[in-house]
Amino acid sequence: MPVRHNHQGKLVLVVDDDDDYRSLLRDVLYELGLQVAEATDGNGAIQQIRDVEPHLVLTDLRMPAGGFEYVRTMRALSPSCPIILMTAFGDHHTKAEALACGVQAFLTKPVSLANLQRAIIGILDGEWEPSD
Repeated sequence: MPVRHNHQGKLVLVVDDDDDYRSLLRDVLYELGLQVAEATDGNGAIQQIRDVEPHLVLTDLRMPAGGFEYVRTMRALSPSCPIILMTAFGDHHTKAEALACGVQAFLTKPVSLANLQRAIIGILDGEWEPSD
């Protein structure tokens, strides 16, 4: 069943060094009627944020030029742009640091596509409440 929302055409920046995973995320976003920009590492993501000013960033943590310093740089460049962080390293300390860096949602890989869609729409609606 399609997810209803009023965000058709908004731009989401997808950042992941895994081509197949980026393709899957792109398909999910297109299904939601969203536009997609892509980057394969943190440096590319920073450049995209400067160039295209996305409405939302969907990013991996552990990738070339990634990590928490990269997340802090994104937050500094675009303070109002929500960030959804996805990582296979979903321990409590990683989540706590991610939230301290200004991440709106922290999802552990493999990510449930239904949960990802809920997070995306909830954040764009301004109604997302992070869960512990």
